Amino acid sequence: MLKPEKINKSEKEEKEKQEKTKHIPVLLKEVIDGLNLKPGDVVFDGTLGGGGYFKKICEMVGPKGTVIGTDQDLGAIKRIEENNNFKCKTHLVNENFRNLDKVIRSANFFKVSGVVFDLGLSSDQFETSKRGFSFQKDEPLLMTFNEKPKDARFTAKDIVNSWDEENIADILYGYGEETFAKKIAKKIVEAREIKPINTTAELVEIIENAVPVWYKKARRTHCATKTFQALRITVNDEIGSLKEGLEKGFEALEDEGRMAVVSFHSLEDRVVKIFMKEKHLEEKGKILTKKPIVPMDEEIKNNPRSRSAKLRIIEKIKN
Repeated sequence: MLKPEKINKSEKEEKEKQEKTKHIPVLLKEVIDGLNLKPGDVVFDGTLGGGGYFKKICEMVGPKGTVIGTDQDLGAIKRIEENNNFKCKTHLVNENFRNLDKVIRSANFFKVSGVVFDLGLSSDQFETSKRGFSFQKDEPLLMTFNEKPKDARFTAKDIVNSWDEENIADILYGYGEETFAKKIAKKIVEAREIKPINTTAELVEIIENAVPVWYKKARRTHCATKTFQALRITVNDEIGSLKEGLEKGFEALEDEGRMAVVSFHSLEDRVVKIFMKEKHLEEKGKILTKKPIVPMDEEIKNNPRSRSAKLRIIEKIKN
């Protein structure tokens, strides 16, 4: 039996582990430079995550500036708030950025100087959430950003155990661009007839049995990557949130204000690209990135998860 002092030490270490962020902001300099911030500016950060952009933006806008931020992960906000040595005014809310209009108004602002979205899943969510975002850990098959899964509309577990084969295949192909979507969907349905699929490890095994051997060996990424991506996007309505957030974010910009968006897969990047092109054609926005900005080799070496990142920036045209 462990002595009380050892138990307390263990609990303290676990708490400290959870409080420390493992997330590394991607294209940080490029995002900050692209926003063209000035002291006193008001900026909306829709995806606080590990606070990388937030901290730098805060430094740029200074004591007279304000950073309004949202994150669906309450833990992300708590980690940032624990650092009370802010160099700017802050208004942080546990909310989806699709509701940014209400959040900005709740901070007593109607317009902002800049908007930033980092659409990548935080490393903290991969490493410590215990909600099944990573196929490298054996965790409950949830994939919801809601820290209280019981309050979520539904989870990945609901999808794989109750949706019909055709609908599962549709989201795997549509949101994951998975070549073997039909084969994987078929195997999922076959497996759940034997017993419910409850964990990430169970799902990974099903996927590995569904795809060809060459597909598992020849790919740079794990064969479960696209399926997990598709399920996560579906559970959290990420594409719907993105489209709504882009529209409201652009509307909230003051004249000559800028929006910077970092995406991590082709589906998201396509949505962002089309949105910015539409604003350009409507003569409402000026696209500042003819081609998306991508990480340099050195950044990819230091942070392999940055390899698929693409940054696009648009400026609101003065009326």
